[in-house]
Amino acid sequence: MLALASTFLHALLTDRVLLVHAPHEFDGLFCEPFPGSSWTLPAGFPIADFDGTFTMLSPTSYKNMKKAGTINGGENPNVTAETLPAYVFLDLIQSYTGAAFCEADQRVLAKFNWMVVKSDVYFATAFFLMPVYRRELARLFPEKEAAFHHLARYLFHPSNDVWAIVREFHEAYLAGADERIGLQVRVFPELPVPFETMYGQIMRCSEQEGLLPKVAERNAAAARNTSAVSSPDGRKTKLTSILVTSLSPEYYERIRGVYQANRAETGGYVAVHQPSHDGVQHTEARGHNQRALAEIYLLSFCDRIVTTAVSTFGYVAHGLAGVRPWVLLRSPSPGTPAEPACVRSLSVEPCMQAAPRQMCGAAKGSDIGTLAPYVRHCEDVHGGVKLFS
Repeated sequence: MLALASTFLHALLTDRVLLVHAPHEFDGLFCEPFPGSSWTLPAGFPIADFDGTFTMLSPTSYKNMKKAGTINGGENPNVTAETLPAYVFLDLIQSYTGAAFCEADQRVLAKFNWMVVKSDVYFATAFFLMPVYRRELARLFPEKEAAFHHLARYLFHPSNDVWAIVREFHEAYLAGADERIGLQVRVFPELPVPFETMYGQIMRCSEQEGLLPKVAERNAAAARNTSAVSSPDGRKTKLTSILVTSLSPEYYERIRGVYQANRAETGGYVAVHQPSHDGVQHTEARGHNQRALAEIYLLSFCDRIVTTAVSTFGYVAHGLAGVRPWVLLRSPSPGTPAEPACVRSLSVEPCMQAAPRQMCGAAKGSDIGTLAPYVRHCEDVHGGVKLFS
């Protein structure tokens, strides 16, 4: 969703039509966004094997064309539309070094009839650093940190199947709450933080920022005898719903156990819910992907959102919500707790994680996070940048 929203913005800025190559794992997730037309590549499109055709070694890659001298991305491009191939491949997988974020590059790319973009991350931020697009972007997004929020809410419409999951869960567990707190926990395979370490970080974050309701310890029997509906003077007690999204059930079970055994310090009632816990990702499975998308939208309905550093799942959820999240920072190693446990993001925007090391026109060695007052470094990714208002 992050890459697709970025590509859509590029299409808007360059007067192109957006078409989407939809692999099977894309099925059943979204409705068509544009009335009277389809964003899906038509059947019989000349290129079928996108994964095999477009790789980092592809001769149609813009980077490789520049390296081979086929085209010149300098101030005086030595190409005309008639001398170019029918299409160009813009490879934006993880790294943007030498990609396309110079104005001279954009002039060359504009001469190709077709552009194939391949990306797995958010890159819309880079366009805000290019003077050629500055005026149009200012008109589109007076509040720069709301760029993804508006792009995503316009472009993405969950399918009926996904929305049915969202609606059923929301009506059953979230709609009646006075406050909804979303907690998104993601433990990455390359940094397998133990459960107790991660749970401890969540609790330290909550204590530090006053996120989860404090408990007044007492025995479970007394807690069960307390009315969840009204206080002793007959007034309705506050209901707080905590939504936990994680591949693991352990965080939900531990937090639910805390509030089952102890009443909230303020006397309110706390309910803890988790829609699913699939254990591991199954991006090839339609049902898994539909549940994941539904949980992103459920998180976006929360009043306060806590996300895990580097998680694109969390980026999309708080971006859709238009909410500045609390971010659980990455541990330096699996057994070492993060310090501080979390920080409050100063922006709604997702992080552009693998930002270009150098932007065209900037002094050599300059810090990309200081090139504009509305672009700063991310809280959770060293070297990443994001938009601020």
